[in-house]
Formats: sequence, C-alpha cells, structure tokens
Amino acid sequence: MDASRTLGMTSAISLAKPKASDLEHTRELSEYLKEAGMFEEDSELNHRFEVLGKLNTLVRTWIRDISINVKNMPPQIADTVGGKICTFGSYRLGVAGKGADIDALCVAPRHIERTDYFSSFYELLKEQPEVTEMRSVEEAYVPVIKMKYEGIEIDLLFARLALKEVPDSVDLKDDTILKNLDEKCVRSLNGCRVTDEILRQVPNRESFRLALRAVKLWAKRHGVYSNVLGYLGGVSWAMLVARTCQLYPNATASTLVEKFFLVFSKWTWPAPVYLKQPYDAKLGFKVWDPRVNVQDRFHLMPIITPAYPQQNSTFNTSQSTRAVMVEEFKSGLQITEDIMLGKATWDKLFQPPNFFMKYRHYLVVIAVARTPEDHLEWYGLVESKIRHLILSLEHNTAIKTVHINPATFSCRVEEYLGKPHSSWFLGVDFNKSENVNIDLTNDINIFVEVGKLF
Repeated sequence: MDASRTLGMTSAISLAKPKASDLEHTRELSEYLKEAGMFEEDSELNHRFEVLGKLNTLVRTWIRDISINVKNMPPQIADTVGGKICTFGSYRLGVAGKGADIDALCVAPRHIERTDYFSSFYELLKEQPEVTEMRSVEEAYVPVIKMKYEGIEIDLLFARLALKEVPDSVDLKDDTILKNLDEKCVRSLNGCRVTDEILRQVPNRESFRLALRAVKLWAKRHGVYSNVLGYLGGVSWAMLVARTCQLYPNATASTLVEKFFLVFSKWTWPAPVYLKQPYDAKLGFKVWDPRVNVQDRFHLMPIITPAYPQQNSTFNTSQSTRAVMVEEFKSGLQITEDIMLGKATWDKLFQPPNFFMKYRHYLVVIAVARTPEDHLEWYGLVESKIRHLILSLEHNTAIKTVHINPATFSCRVEEYLGKPHSSWFLGVDFNKSENVNIDLTNDINIFVEVGKLF
C-alpha cells in the first residue's frame, strides 16, 4: 500500500506487514470465535437467505395489491412499481453469529405511505403462519415492525422513496435519493447507507470482519454492548473497528484487536471518531456539527456515521457508561498485549468480569407485567428509560459511580413469581464521606413517575 495514502481522516499509524506470529494469533482467534458461536453454519445462513427472499416476495406482492386496490393503479402499471427488502447491520456487514437477528428495510415507491405499511402490511404479516411475536413501534424515533419469521428475529423498517418505481438496481448510497423525503424515511434509510459506507471505508474486509466479530463478543461478555442503556450498539462498534483498520491497513485481525484497545484506551474523548471527511449535501437535513448545533457540544463519546446526513451514533452515552467502557478498553489492552507476547490465550480476553463482586451496593430495576404479550412491550419501554435514572443518579453528589449491567435477570422476589418480569442491576459506588445520610428517594421517584406516564 502507498505510504502516502490516507484512509479516513488521517494517514495510517503503521503500514507494517504481518509477521508469522500475527498470522498464528489470528488463526487461534478465528478458532476461538468459531467455538464461541460467532460464525453461522451454512444451513443457518441459507435459512436467513430464504427468509429474506420470502419477505421480499411478500413486500412486492403487497405493494402491487395496494397499488391496484387502494391507489386505483392499472394492473399493468402496478406490475412495474417494484419495491424491495434491503438488509443492514451485522447481517449486511457479514458478521452475523449463530442465532443473530436481521435488520432489514422495506423500500417502497412514492405512492405507498407509512400508514399503509403499519396498517395493511402489518395485517398481512399477521396472517402469515411463519410470523410470531410481532409488534409494531410506529411512534419510535425510527419506526419499526419487530417479529420472528420462521424463528428468526427481524426488525423491519420502512422508507418510501420519491420515485415512481423502485427497481432492484436502486442505488441507496446516492445522496439524491434523499430529496423530498421526510425525516423518518431518511433515518430508516440511514441504516443501509451507513452499513454500506463502513464497508467501503475499510482497506481489508476479511480482516475487518474477523476483528469485529472478536470485539463484539468481547463487548457482550464484558457488559458494554447496549445502545439503549448508554453503551455502544453494533454500528458504533463496527465504526471503531473500521477506524482501527484505517490506521493499521495491513494488519491481521489479531493485531487489529490489540490496536483497537490501544487506540481507544488512549482516545481523548469527546474528540469525535470519523471514518471520512464529513460534508453537507445541502438537502436540508441536520448533520452532526458542534460548531452549529449547541446540543452536539454535550455529546461525550461521539462516533459519527459516514453517510449523509452524518449523525452521532452514541448520543445515549453518559459519564458513567463512558467511564466503564474506557476502563474496559484499558483492561483489554493489557490482556491483548500479553496474548501477543505469548503470556496469555484468547480465552482470557473473553472472560466476563464478575459484576456482582465489584460493588458493595446495588440498585435493582424490576419490570413486571400481567401477560407475556404486555411484558414484551413493557420490557422495552422500561429499558429505554433506565438511562434517565443513570443520569439522575450521576448528578447526586453522594454518588461517585453508577454501573448498569445490560444483562437482564429473572428476579426471585416472592410477589412477582408467576408473572412475567425482568430485572436490571446497577452497581453504585458512593463518595466516601463520614456521617452522610444517603437518600436516593428523589432520584428513584422521578424514574418511577416517568414510567407512570406510559
């Protein structure tokens, strides 16, 4: 590779080629990840492919039917309007593990409305015997239908383009596709546009994918994988690994994992992470820019999506969740340095820390519902509000650290037995001060009152 070539915003830190030991460490890492279920079997991959094919057929049939029966379009025209399913996230990146869900987008022509999607298409899905555990979240920031299709979890978004027809060849990466679209459609398209742009920004996709599988497993095992609770979600981890690939373009996956911890344990947050030079396509959509948008100046760990309109993928991050992640990055660096020196094996990196030995005090949030159906909805709502409790506790002068564990547990409190419930644990470190009467009543009451609004 040309030493003067810039990948992303800066030139590479190192263009060193892999040594024999790097290749061996990568082989060992790959073996470990396979045993840990981070790769799909061919049969599972084929099953996902078939399910997406069936959904694609269902979408095209629905668009044709609604074009004729509701929009009064002649059948010969309705036959040409198209529509399609596009994937994004881990499946599209090529890093889906066993049992992973699929993020997908239903792309429709301009005469199909979002209200059609959440009414007639939702009803059509309901009629399919393959569909279970379906619910729509129409009022979400990014509206979505969640379901299982033949046992595979699918989050299906919707976007209508300002086009008469949506052929299979439609190019979603073209910025002009966003012209005359509403904010929700742009947000829905963002998943596909960002995923594809990430892949375009990495110098070696094979090394990127293996390193990302490793980082995702590490993040899940260490309890720092959850966008909704203020840690990082899948797209943010992918962007950090992609940035590492740009800085070490010739490195093998094992070296990339070590360099990932090196780079981000020393990163001077809130300096933003970019994969490419941001730009404004002048289509009227707000882009992340702290020079212009006051609220962007308060983001603590900005990781900026590479497709227009550029957004911060980590706006949920708090002081507490960032502190937990930085501590984990430092620990990961020590372990991976030992692995590279032959003093440790990969197993050590992926050992989960004992969360329940770390703190003297814990708070527990319990979500209880009458029925499993109610619990499915209530669980998601409570989880989305926990970060507000964390922010409130952070501002309590008696508290030094709040550490939320993303894992949910079945609680053993007697009165909840027999009812569907979930619980989350927060480790709390108090400021050491004598004769202080610690009262968290107000913080907890505020959180409970937020829940009552729903």
